[in-house]
Amino acid sequence: MNNYRPSPFANISPVVKNLLIINGIFFLATMLFKSNPSIPIVQYLAVYYFDSPFFKVWQVVSYMFMHGGFAHIMFNMFALYSFGSVLEYMIGSKRFLNFYLITGLGALALQYFVQAIELYNITGSITNNGSFMIDTITGGFSYNTQLLTESQAATIANIYLTPMVGASGAIFGVLAAFGLLFPNAELMVFLIPVPVKAKYLIPVYIVIELFLGVAQFSGDSVAHFAHLGGALFGFILIKIWKIRRPGGFI
Repeated sequence: MNNYRPSPFANISPVVKNLLIINGIFFLATMLFKSNPSIPIVQYLAVYYFDSPFFKVWQVVSYMFMHGGFAHIMFNMFALYSFGSVLEYMIGSKRFLNFYLITGLGALALQYFVQAIELYNITGSITNNGSFMIDTITGGFSYNTQLLTESQAATIANIYLTPMVGASGAIFGVLAAFGLLFPNAELMVFLIPVPVKAKYLIPVYIVIELFLGVAQFSGDSVAHFAHLGGALFGFILIKIWKIRRPGGFI
């Protein structure tokens, strides 16, 4: 009797495999150094609003490999493992890597756009117009009470001082591409006892993200518009590159 069982990792495509490894390394480094004040790894590698004094140019890429906790990285890496290899084998490794990075950048672009609108609606500018100050040493935030209300100041402080982390934008790009290219693939979802086709499940997921992004429930720290940006750029790339579904349909 042959007891050989292939490894579940045997069919992982090369770029997906390397992305899983890199994300894992970043997560382990975060866990090791996050409590060490002499190595502020989150401040260095998470991404801040482009006008924040804590913003660094490399953060627009490094943030995609940072995660806020075990559940965060597990969900993203499971989605990458589940859908990424299929897409990579279909479009090729080089194009898949470009797709992943571009959708991650697209996610950040939409998040920045939304934050810029919020800031403009409060101050009339998308950059610091002098109505508030940030202490780059302590991270302290102060503002002119003649110009800003407490609520407005809290919104600005959140934009400037709260970094964004995670591969979720790129993952949503992968999900959007999978839904376009394999619309009839049946997916199992936790708590739903029957499989649901990708062409139904993924659009519903995106609509939920849109609702949550617009609603802005108190205590919700998820960058929903970044998720939407990743999905949007994923959709655009599939159309621009004219990648066809199996069977010849665009």
